[in-house]
Amino acid sequence: MDARTYPNAPVTYGAVGATRGNTFTVLPPAGFRRVQRSARIGHGEARWAFAREQILTWGVKRRSGFGVTLLPRDPHGENLDLSIDNADHPHVRPGDTIVLSIGSGRFTAHEPVRVVYVVDDPTVAGFAYGTLEGHPLRGEESFMVERRDDNSVWMTVRSFSRPASFKWMLVSPALRVFQYIVVGRYLRALAGAIPAQK
Repeated sequence: MDARTYPNAPVTYGAVGATRGNTFTVLPPAGFRRVQRSARIGHGEARWAFAREQILTWGVKRRSGFGVTLLPRDPHGENLDLSIDNADHPHVRPGDTIVLSIGSGRFTAHEPVRVVYVVDDPTVAGFAYGTLEGHPLRGEESFMVERRDDNSVWMTVRSFSRPASFKWMLVSPALRVFQYIVVGRYLRALAGAIPAQK
């Protein structure tokens, strides 16, 4: 699929928004593999402010080794590279179309996704995206940071997925290992030192 068609393409699965509901932990969509992992990433107002801003500007993906390209909603607009931290990056919006990339040279994998919902509440912030045609998986993944009553800050990653085609089904054990490694990266991405404000 030509990248110019992604902004108008439908997601490749039916249970849009299912990572958000409380039933996710007991009733994931039929035929999909469920993942849910959480980790404490810090404590206090500074950690919360940092994690919230990073999660809403794709920092969790950048800091996990992914390239992030925002495709324009206008077919005549230009792509926006969000792969390097920048205070001017726009916040994630429902309907945004992103191409994620990982690897280098001819071994780069491109993963087109669409933001399906965003949460920005006083104690919870994050978003979920769904896969588009061309992604090796079909499904949805969410990234949430939460400030709890004891002022600790936690991150939770939820997903449900299955291989997008027979070709990807043949390498599904490798995809699962890769997914496990990457979710670990996500949970560490916002836990390191908070950069000084410029």
